[in-house]
Amino acid sequence: MNTIKSFIILLVTGGLLVLSSCEDFLEKEPLGDLTTEAFYESQDDAVLATNAIYNAYRAWFVTGGFPIADIMSDDMVKGSSPADAAFLSDINNFNFTPGEGAFSNIWSALFVGVRRANIVLEEVPDIEMDENLKSRLLAEARFLRAAFYFELARSYGDLPKVLSSKPERNLSRVPRDEIYNEIIIPDLQYAIENLPRKSEYGDADLGRATQGASQALLAKVYLYRQNFSEAQALAEAVISSGEYSLPDSFAEEFAPTQVQGPGAVFEISAIQDNFSNGGNQYGQTQGVRGTVLVNGEPVGKGWGFGRPTLDLINFYEEGDPRMDASIIFLGDTIYGEVIVGDGGTPDTTYNESGEIEQLETYNQKVFMPGIQDAQFGYNRKILRYAEVLLIAAEAANENGNTAQALEYLNQVRSRAFGDASAAITETDQSALRQLIYDERRAELALEGERFYDLVRTGRAVEVLGPLGFQAGRNELFPVPQSEIDITEGAMRQNPGY
Repeated sequence: MNTIKSFIILLVTGGLLVLSSCEDFLEKEPLGDLTTEAFYESQDDAVLATNAIYNAYRAWFVTGGFPIADIMSDDMVKGSSPADAAFLSDINNFNFTPGEGAFSNIWSALFVGVRRANIVLEEVPDIEMDENLKSRLLAEARFLRAAFYFELARSYGDLPKVLSSKPERNLSRVPRDEIYNEIIIPDLQYAIENLPRKSEYGDADLGRATQGASQALLAKVYLYRQNFSEAQALAEAVISSGEYSLPDSFAEEFAPTQVQGPGAVFEISAIQDNFSNGGNQYGQTQGVRGTVLVNGEPVGKGWGFGRPTLDLINFYEEGDPRMDASIIFLGDTIYGEVIVGDGGTPDTTYNESGEIEQLETYNQKVFMPGIQDAQFGYNRKILRYAEVLLIAAEAANENGNTAQALEYLNQVRSRAFGDASAAITETDQSALRQLIYDERRAELALEGERFYDLVRTGRAVEVLGPLGFQAGRNELFPVPQSEIDITEGAMRQNPGY
């Protein structure tokens, strides 16, 4: 038996990245958390250890579970039965405390990914193996570490700087700027220089980190940092690469047959199997609660958490196909399946004035057809080409390049509406800025971006204040109290908590 496998404490089973080959890389056993006695001997060990980092992306509180950030936005309400996962109501209303377990679980799951990346970066350099493959695996590890740290930075702000698989217990938080400048940005720059293009991977390796994914994520990082010149340049590098394109229709982009398609810049694939064998519960968590008729037979599709809001429904322009392609209404027929819904959940709720407040609706982007009660096969789309175009549009507008901004913006709108009839011609920078923000909401609704967009653009108080958002507090998640306790107070809590 290989030495490294002798010392595995926890073997984390991986899932497929794509379904085309029995040799797809996450179908092989990845390495989990290891004892200090474990050491890396071979090229296979290096590959398996890298695969384990990707597997961390499928953790329940990373891409598998409740859509926490969307529930904190104006795009979603808690949904499901009022008594189920009642803690989500507190998150929905910004009425949570620092002890709320969801935020602790997100923190922990993301740092598991960071630790696995650090293991690869520590151990793989000393393995005698193909040098080109070694360089690629190290670049994959740095891309993934940057991706996990980006999620942490935009969610929690200042963070402990963890560059070792065995960090000290009393780490304090360093400024978020330091995390960006010393981990996220350098890691992504290294990945850009050392990763192949998407087209250079074979089918069995589609879904691995690429040069384009690294450029796109770094463009997004610079957008958050308001470094618009770098954001535009990197987004345009992805656009000009010819590696990506928009599928013909918006609905097609979310079709179950669209696996690692032309619009997928970075996508976490899954198989229709249980969670431990490569499935992803993100579709199940948000799936239609109650009944869906498949060939006339009642089938359960999910738990119904993360219900699209009436505000989102009313936001869409008249005739925008993205509304029907993003939101499921009772009575809809999707892929021949009839949506009946949950008789135990109120179809319509009213406010004190007697006006309709919410409807029973569901996230269509995660819908998987067929007789299945879990929808484990949903691929979580982390970065889409459409978002790259919108990053380019926003950055170009901020840089005063109105014509370029409109070009990128209207590529997204033309695909959405099916022709150029909905093209925007606005040239005033301020007005165009809002139109680009609106386009991000319409295009990326229910994909985990809305809350962060409102915070980074300074609109959260205005938009989310009526829902309970408090300025100076809710821009960031609370730091887990357990982390403060473990470090004996070296790690401080975020303001307002």
